[in-house]
Amino acid sequence: MTVELRKLGNQGLVVSALGCGCWGMSHAYGTADETEAVATIRAALDTGINFFDTADVYGGGHNERLLAKALGDRRSQVILATKFGFVGDEYDSFGINGRPEYVFQACESSLKRLETDCIDLYYLHRRDPEVAIEDTVGAMARLVEQGKVRFLGLSEVSADTLERASKVWPISAVQSEYSLWVRDVECELLPACERLEVGFVAFSPLGRGFLAGAVCSNADLADDDYRRKLPRFQPGILEKNRRALAPLLETADVLKASPAQVALAWILARSKSVVPVAGMKTRTHLRDNSGALSIRLKEADIRLLDSLWRQFCGHRHDEYNLQFME
Repeated sequence: MTVELRKLGNQGLVVSALGCGCWGMSHAYGTADETEAVATIRAALDTGINFFDTADVYGGGHNERLLAKALGDRRSQVILATKFGFVGDEYDSFGINGRPEYVFQACESSLKRLETDCIDLYYLHRRDPEVAIEDTVGAMARLVEQGKVRFLGLSEVSADTLERASKVWPISAVQSEYSLWVRDVECELLPACERLEVGFVAFSPLGRGFLAGAVCSNADLADDDYRRKLPRFQPGILEKNRRALAPLLETADVLKASPAQVALAWILARSKSVVPVAGMKTRTHLRDNSGALSIRLKEADIRLLDSLWRQFCGHRHDEYNLQFME
């Protein structure tokens, strides 16, 4: 398969049009299988996907070490993106640290776990409300000057924060949740990215598995599944959202595609500056998701899918997490 390449920003960062999100390979969405995860990462490379997304907080560092193990001598073939900023337990008792001195400390730790001397794309995972974004990005810029990072990114920030950060150092990519059931970024953030020539990376493009049709009820989730704490996956709300999914399922049936493929194809059709990063715990997920790259939706399909988000109910995140998204 020949995978389309897309530019993120105007500093020279080029990645596969579909990225591989690695968080679920360590935990979060049910039981993790490291052997299968390693096989999936290597199969993704063979498929033509070269963009891998992780973070220092995923599995308490396990996810970065997993990527290093899987990539081995193929490190030069990939665009490796990781994030910093979360401190503590990523589920409940976490905090955010964007202090300049911590930027350098976090980067050194990630470099060691990733077994590399340079990170391709380094994101601030969340803005620290106690630290000026200019100070955090200024420290990140020093990492670029030192050759430890190639490009800078921000995650879950507002358009205003992006504007301020861009005055300090060029931002190549902003990452935020974006899918058929989360469209908030279209109001201000995506227009700001376009104006500033910043690429946009869409995480959870499959609605944390929901848009793939993988979750029909709360009973489908393991007891320690991260989604159990999210409003949209609560009993009652989840069932309402499931009913709202009907147009996507019907479109997929007509196109003889999977719901996941149609949901990803919708994002891929939004803009050449948008790159979805889909969770791929297994080679089965990889094969399904990569099938989206060959789907071309008709205008009628896009119009129908565009209307879905108004039917979904419940916040995309809990209140504690939402306070850091600005």
